[in-house]
Amino acid sequence: MAETSIEWTDATWNPIAGCTIVTAGCTNCYAMRMAARLEAMGSEKYQGLTRKSGGRAKWTGKVVADAKSLKTPATWSKPRRVFVNSMSDLFHEDVPTDFIRKVWAVMEQTPRHTYQILTKRPEIMAEVLSRGDFPILPNVWLGTSVEDRRVLARLDELRRVPAAVRFVSLEPLIGSVWGANLADIHWAIVGGESGPGARAMDPRWVEEIENMCRRSGTAFFFKQWGGRNKKATGRILNGRTYDEMPALSI
Repeated sequence: MAETSIEWTDATWNPIAGCTIVTAGCTNCYAMRMAARLEAMGSEKYQGLTRKSGGRAKWTGKVVADAKSLKTPATWSKPRRVFVNSMSDLFHEDVPTDFIRKVWAVMEQTPRHTYQILTKRPEIMAEVLSRGDFPILPNVWLGTSVEDRRVLARLDELRRVPAAVRFVSLEPLIGSVWGANLADIHWAIVGGESGPGARAMDPRWVEEIENMCRRSGTAFFFKQWGGRNKKATGRILNGRTYDEMPALSI
């Protein structure tokens, strides 16, 4: 629940903490390292969320719903883009649907903010949000993460989600996704992995995605090349930055 350096958003809001590794894109998840630091600093919310394995912090699978944090967006008077659950996944299988409803109510009551929700479980997102008691909110963007072609089926699940804006985060991009169907996907964020053990991203994979975005009319946002020192590698692609945002519609 703080200002953030993430290039495509303004702030993070974490009503849920904790997660579970599901696919290869989770291997070097920054949130696991951050949760371990917060636990070491004595933060009650992050106690028991990670364990040490092979010298690194890894999720235990414990998920915490933080009711106190539901009040936070109302305290922000200035409109901002808000990344929801940078430290978890709102549609983790252990998050109660009733708590998701409470998060939805907060977002509906604070239309000045734009909320960006990213999940690696779009099948759960589609199932929950199709029940009829979750209104489509114009200030809520719904997305999924895709790290390589092995999880391209997530895009099909995302298309099932009733949403004003659908987006895909192709980060960490660890393989080509050439041929992905971006129909009805309004925004694509692309980025290489960063931090310890970062896997390299081939520039050709990025150029493939830009080409696919142009053909599908999807806004293209290039976040970073990544690497151990992401500031050193920067975010310049073919001589420029790409900060495109989706056109809003409902």
